[in-house]
Amino acid sequence: MSLLIVHVHVHVKPECVEAFKQASLENARNSVKEPGIARFDVCQQSDAPTRFVLVEAYRTPDAPAKHKETAHYAAWRDAVAPMMVEPRTSVKFANAFPPDEGW
Repeated sequence: MSLLIVHVHVHVKPECVEAFKQASLENARNSVKEPGIARFDVCQQSDAPTRFVLVEAYRTPDAPAKHKETAHYAAWRDAVAPMMVEPRTSVKFANAFPPDEGW
């Protein structure tokens, strides 16, 4: 099975780092319960702690749209929007490895 993997890049205001982390962790905890999501990671850049990458792995092509319809996504989106230095960006990937095992 091929996964759709999305890297969401976020640059957060320094004074908002902890609030952003808490909101994003809450969103991630709920997101991994969705049947269409295989993985949802919140990564903070080691040498630039105001920069984050959310790594979202979706099982189906329609899973991202379903994720955006959830209450937890809407709450995260609205909470973190004023915390960002600039609008978030995303890059989409298809997994090349691993194959079907474990997913």
